[in-house]
Formats: sequence, C-alpha cells, structure tokens
Amino acid sequence: MRPSVHNPLLADLYQFTMMQSYLDRGMNDTAVFEFFVRRLPRQRGFLMAAGLEQALAFLQQLRFTDEELSWLTGCGRFSRDFVDSLARLRFVGDVDAMPEGTVFYANEPVLRITAPLPVAQLVETRLINILHFQCLIASKAARMVLAAPGKLLVDFGLRRAHEAQAGLMAARASYLAGFGGTATVLAGARWDIPLYGTMAHSYILAHDNENEAFLHFARSHRDNVVLLIDTYDTERAAARIISLAPVLAREGIRIQSVRLDSGDLAEHAFKVRRILDDGGLHDVRIFASGNLDEYQLQDIAAREAPIDGFGIGTRMDTSSDAPCLDCAYKLQEYAGVPRRKISEGKATWPGSKQVYRRYNGTMHEDILTVDGDVQDGEPLIRPYMRDGKLLAPYPDLAELRSHAAAQLVRLPDHLRHLKSRPAYPVRVSPALRQLARQVDQHIATF
Repeated sequence: MRPSVHNPLLADLYQFTMMQSYLDRGMNDTAVFEFFVRRLPRQRGFLMAAGLEQALAFLQQLRFTDEELSWLTGCGRFSRDFVDSLARLRFVGDVDAMPEGTVFYANEPVLRITAPLPVAQLVETRLINILHFQCLIASKAARMVLAAPGKLLVDFGLRRAHEAQAGLMAARASYLAGFGGTATVLAGARWDIPLYGTMAHSYILAHDNENEAFLHFARSHRDNVVLLIDTYDTERAAARIISLAPVLAREGIRIQSVRLDSGDLAEHAFKVRRILDDGGLHDVRIFASGNLDEYQLQDIAAREAPIDGFGIGTRMDTSSDAPCLDCAYKLQEYAGVPRRKISEGKATWPGSKQVYRRYNGTMHEDILTVDGDVQDGEPLIRPYMRDGKLLAPYPDLAELRSHAAAQLVRLPDHLRHLKSRPAYPVRVSPALRQLARQVDQHIATF
C-alpha cells in the first residue's frame, strides 16, 4: 500500500461511515467546512498559519488506488456501491484560506473547504493533521524569532520530533516563521532551506585528543569550520582554538565559529568571547544549543550574552509548552443553509466567513464577519482553488517567509514580547451575529 502522506485511508473511521450514510440518503449537495482554533493556548497571544501548501497537495492528489479499494471491500464494513463510488472520487471543490505566515487568532477561519458533502467530510482528518502541526510549530518558532532578534536560529529538532514527517515539516514551518536554516538535509533538498551543522560529541570522543579532532574536521571542511568545544572543558578548548587558528591559517583555513552545548550558555559565552578576543580571534562567532526555548532565548538576550546564533531542537519541534491546539473543522453550511453547532463551550459561528484586519501602525483589531459583508480593513482569507484546480502557482517558501516577517513586525508590542495578555481584539460583526440568531431560531423549532 502506498505511503501514508497522500493515502486517503489515513482518516478516522467515522469519515467513511458518514460518507456511506450520505450516499445511502443521496446527500451530495455542497457543504462548507472551516478549520479554526477555538481558543489559544494559555501561553500564546497569537498563532501563525502554516501548512496550506501540503493541504492543497493532498486535495489535488485525492484518489483511491485499486489496492485501497480492495481493502475497503474486504474489511466487511461498507457496501459495494459505496466502495465503487470511491473509485471515481476526486476533489473538485473550492479552497479559500489565509496565506501561510499570516498571524491569526481564536475563532478565525484559517481554511475553508466548499465541496460536495461526502468529499468535504472525508478530507477532515488529514487537513486537521496537516494544518494543526505546522501552525503549532510555526507559532512556536515565531516566538523564538521575536525573543532573539537579529540572531541566527537553526532547527536542530529532527531526532526528537514525533516521527520523520513531523521533523521534516517542523523544518519547513520554522523556516517559514523566520528561522535561518535547518540541520535536516531532506528539508534542504526539498525546499532549498539553508543547511547548518557541525559535529557531535562522538566525533571528539572518537579521537585521542581534542586538538586532533579539531584539526581533522577543519581540514575536511575547509569552508565550514565550526568546532564543538564543550566535550571536556569549554574554556580550555577555547584556549586551544587560539593556538590552532594560526596553524590552520597557514593552510588557508579560517575558523568560523565555536559551538557551546551545555551548562550556563550565557556565562560560558562571556568567558569564551574574552578568550577568543584576547587571542585576536574577534571574527570567530559563538553558536549555542542545548534544550533551548523562547524564554531562555529572551533571558540570554536580556543578559546581553555574546552569542551569535542558536540551534533549537526538542522544545520547538514538539512545541513543548503548548503541544496541541484546540482546533476544529466544522460544517458551516449545507445545501445553501447556514449551520451552527451550539454545544456547551463549543459553539460555532455559522456560514462562510471572512476576517478583516485593521491597522493603526500595528495590528489594531480583527472583524469576523459573513463572507460578502465588506468591512474596512484588509481581507485575510483569499481564494486558492476553484473546481479542484489551483488558481495560480503556489508561492515559494521565500515569499511566504517574507510575508511572515512582515506580519511579526506589525504585531502589537506586548505580543512581540511573549505576553498573551491583554488578548488581541477580534470583533464579531452585526451581520454575523444576526445570522447566528436566525440559525438559533431555526434550531429552536426542532
């Protein structure tokens, strides 16, 4: 069976049970579903949209192979007519969404699907899966970019990510949000993300002494000499760099950076910087790693530690302080009739919606309204696909990255400093409130 990334069986069982029931009842009219986050995690004052490119690719390639259809027939749960209908299934609907890199807030639709009900239902699980993870990681990475302005940030998280695809998409999402590169080689090959990497402590330990390890590595990688100096004694290794530098210089090799990976990184950085400067190596930069998050980056910046860049791993690739979003993909309209869920704590706003953003230098407020109810401000939700076809070539990652950077510049000041209060104002328009009242009156007749 083909890999899971585009396999339509990567879905919850209830998508298929609902689809068969829809088929049995002839319920094939147009449905509108929207993906949104009900409430922000307590540690987040904003989120960042990411993952749309992969969501569109999934929809474009939506089809069942003979092997997958055979399995559905053999599992004994579904009718022959239903399985036969899946052989012809394609996504022929519309997609509207916020561009990747857009800052968004609670209850704002990030993506809207307009398609025949059975198809719009089927894609729910995978779309949530794609968008949830990349929005989560892009939002975490954006906070780190804000906490360490002007510093090189590199994704080091593949080895601790929740499986290979998560690590790969974390590299993409973090670069979109403003990281300078990744250590994940496949991300460099796939999206041309700059690659960074040095050596592990095992490389040092495999040699009989530290000097030998440094020399061998420098001679093998003449244009990328970044030396890990904390395997034994950080400051003593920095002193060794002073004596090593002229030896390598005579061979035309320049030491670019040293890396710190343990202990009090700020304290070590001050000491190492002093040693390097006293030895005349003012141009050698200091790079640090070691279980870092945005709060530690902020603390290091407050201490004005002389660290030029950071490798960020586990805490970003798992979004350790907020590892999930309370997100949903809900039916908002079917057969031209607005729909609304009114469950306690999970009520939705009905109908197709648009978000308008108003600025006063920075982001001032958002207005959530019915699609077509034009408001002052910038409309955030844009068309990407009509009748199953892309309207234009998808922007490259560099363009999305520029958009994300512009969004972070326009954040309210308190959100740029990792605070989540006061909450950013999202106002619901009179038109949307009126629509909700109409739907509620209809529900009351049930």
